[in-house]
Amino acid sequence: MAKKAIQRRVARPPAAHLTWEQALAWRLGRHHLNKRAPREAAFEVVADIGGLQAQVLSYTELMLLARVEGIEAGFVEQALWEERSLVKTWAMRGTLHLLPSREYPLWQAALNTFQHYLRPFWLDYFGFTREGLEQAMAAVAQVLDGRMLTREELAAEVTALTGSTQIGEVLLYSSWGTTLKPAAYRGHLCFAPNQGQNVRFTRPASWLAHWQETDPDKALPEITRRYLAAYGPATPADYGRWFGLSVAQAKAQFNGLGEDVTLVAVGGRPAWLLTRHVAEIADASPNGSVQLLPGFDPYVLGAARDEPTILDPAFKSRVYRPQGWISPVLLVNGRIAGVWQHNQKPKRVEVQIEPFSVVPEWVRPAAEVEAERLAQFLGKPLALNWQTS
Repeated sequence: MAKKAIQRRVARPPAAHLTWEQALAWRLGRHHLNKRAPREAAFEVVADIGGLQAQVLSYTELMLLARVEGIEAGFVEQALWEERSLVKTWAMRGTLHLLPSREYPLWQAALNTFQHYLRPFWLDYFGFTREGLEQAMAAVAQVLDGRMLTREELAAEVTALTGSTQIGEVLLYSSWGTTLKPAAYRGHLCFAPNQGQNVRFTRPASWLAHWQETDPDKALPEITRRYLAAYGPATPADYGRWFGLSVAQAKAQFNGLGEDVTLVAVGGRPAWLLTRHVAEIADASPNGSVQLLPGFDPYVLGAARDEPTILDPAFKSRVYRPQGWISPVLLVNGRIAGVWQHNQKPKRVEVQIEPFSVVPEWVRPAAEVEAERLAQFLGKPLALNWQTS
């Protein structure tokens, strides 16, 4: 019965036919890239775009710089470790993210729907039994409660509590923190301030001031709505890649939203959009916007990677690079038009912008304004260079 309902839903004609120009203009607004938000709305911006990927923590401030007025150097560090208004944890796709602390229970409940680490292949690879993994996660929650521990300290405490040297060693030596991620998804672990060069962890329930359990069955549909509100129109494959779901799971989430979502066509490509946004996106149009987005920017991470209107396929490898690295990009009216980089020297900030092709004359002065804004943020004079591909 459910399968037939899904088939009927997909087969119905699109409610609207949109151009990519409309879709990208609307998406820029949803990402606060057309008009920066005031500083006091910074955490609302983080919520609106589904968090900040934090592989390179310094990039997160540049993500905010592109979207928020009045951001100063040190803003993120203060929010993370002093105010605790942001929390750092492993989240979507198993990657490091900064999330608004007040919304952490919602995100954690959605992440708690992940089950891949309970599969035999995952357990066998790391030498866990199902019972051993559950024991390890419970021990992590217990030893981190009200404390901040380095990875070595955490492994030692878990070994002492469980009596299992093997569990402690797996937690200590797995690369990329892979065996710690299940505890993060369960809400047992988040990041604490470093101790020198050593990363430390703590328990979210004791680290964050406000904590209220959220039903996972309600949390994931809410995250799905938020995704579509920022990254729509989108396909199930787009959403699955963004959150870390199979296409079938993502499709089920879309269909589970019922009349809250509508099938549209974007450049002839079927995609889903929140119903309340259909009329709004139809009225959107490009307004000559230019941004210099940092590496791992949410806008780029959430973009349809195989849509040539967004990115010429000839340059895909320049943006989406090996080992999951995402380049800083020159964005023109929502399209990825080039890459850029910056280097801090003792007396200047060197910015190099490399368009993929000839850009309209109005793009250069607009990009230079953004480069100057970056230099002012970093507190040094700008040395700008344009390079031809």
